[in-house]
Amino acid sequence: MFLAKVFVSLKPTVNDPQGLTIRGGLHSLGFSGVKQVRAGKYIEVTLDGEDLEAAQEQVSEMCRQLLANPVIEQFRFEVEEAPTPQSSAD
Repeated sequence: MFLAKVFVSLKPTVNDPQGLTIRGGLHSLGFSGVKQVRAGKYIEVTLDGEDLEAAQEQVSEMCRQLLANPVIEQFRFEVEEAPTPQSSAD
């Protein structure tokens, strides 16, 4: 079992109104040193795969087909073996 951590963000040339709003809020809280904010999405996907390479290929296809809009967004991801759940001993 694998855990994919997917990071989706707007392409640099795309206007980011949410980022501008966040920057304005940070300025109003006194963080005047903040020059730019870009907002994005973080998605975790747990999946089965034959091996790490197969899991990476699946996640790449997920991003291309659904998780990111290729017209305005870019993505990157990390895939690692999913931690095994710890059982509690009574």
